[in-house]
Amino acid sequence: MSLSPADAVLLAAGPSPSPTPSDSQTPRVPSLQDAQESATNAAGWVEQNWSTWLAIGLRVLLIVVIAAVLRVFVRRAITKLIDRMNRSVQSVDGSALGGLLVNVERRRQRSQAIGSVLRSVASFLIIGTAALMILGTFQINLAPLLASAGVAGVAIGFGARNLVTDFLSGVFMILEDQYGVGDTVDAGVASGEVIEVGLRVTKLRGEGGEIWYVRNGEVKRIGNLSQGWATANVDVTVHSGEDLDRVKATLDEVAEKMGAEEPWNELLWGPIEVLGLDSVLLDSMVVRVTAKTMPGKSLTVERELRWRIKRAFDAAGIRIVGGATAPAEEQPADPTAGMAAPSVYANATSPQSAAASPLAPPAPTSTTK
Repeated sequence: MSLSPADAVLLAAGPSPSPTPSDSQTPRVPSLQDAQESATNAAGWVEQNWSTWLAIGLRVLLIVVIAAVLRVFVRRAITKLIDRMNRSVQSVDGSALGGLLVNVERRRQRSQAIGSVLRSVASFLIIGTAALMILGTFQINLAPLLASAGVAGVAIGFGARNLVTDFLSGVFMILEDQYGVGDTVDAGVASGEVIEVGLRVTKLRGEGGEIWYVRNGEVKRIGNLSQGWATANVDVTVHSGEDLDRVKATLDEVAEKMGAEEPWNELLWGPIEVLGLDSVLLDSMVVRVTAKTMPGKSLTVERELRWRIKRAFDAAGIRIVGGATAPAEEQPADPTAGMAAPSVYANATSPQSAAASPLAPPAPTSTTK
């Protein structure tokens, strides 16, 4: 039997081995030569890029060091500036009035608030700028980040506009020293004594002891009753028939005596003045007395002044009218006003009484048989 050439080649090659499951699933173990090649490639990559890494690391370290030094320097500069402002205010307002307006506690609290705001803003700007510079050093594209931050800032600004308004209003109130702890203010929505000043909310204690939480953004006007000085005005209404010279002399005596006694000599920042006639009516006159007092003490001085004037007028026999006009003097009552006029019918023997008397019935007549 003859074989074809193809069959002859197959028979010469021999039977082909069939693959076994163990040969196909056995992992290839890396040889020592493969490990040497990998190490050589890694060392070459590191050798090629180590200068770039070193430059980036040194740049990041330099940015961090500069930011830290600049932050410390700026914070110290702000602290020294606040201390210098306090010393200048103390030297300028060294009088009794200035010492009361800007006392040590209020100046300390205001300085802490201003310094805290300025230091926080400076730290935010310095650290934020340093972070952006570090990201730029790593060749990170900052344009999408900045755009996202801008959009987020706009959204937060619209959503929290009341919070931003309160914060900015509180900052300007503190910077301008519109009021401080211990001041008596009229904020429109509430009035009372300031017990705490914050960047968002101001706490007031009312006359009844209640505590008002007033948002700084809602305050449209502030009436500070504790700055400068106050005025105590007392209107004395006397009878139009009183002697004005005697009235003025009595008031001057009361004013001089009150101004020389304690503690009124400290509450009064000027002499008590009799301004004269404020108004003249048909049956009364109004004399105005005024005095410059310590802030917030005008009502106390007015009450004491009225008390002393009343006692002095009673001793001097000067009549004080209770209202704007004096009531008309009443005439003494007539004791016979409630009695009826005499009548002729009261006399039983009078002709009128006899005519008005009823007729007597006729006497009965007797008949005889």
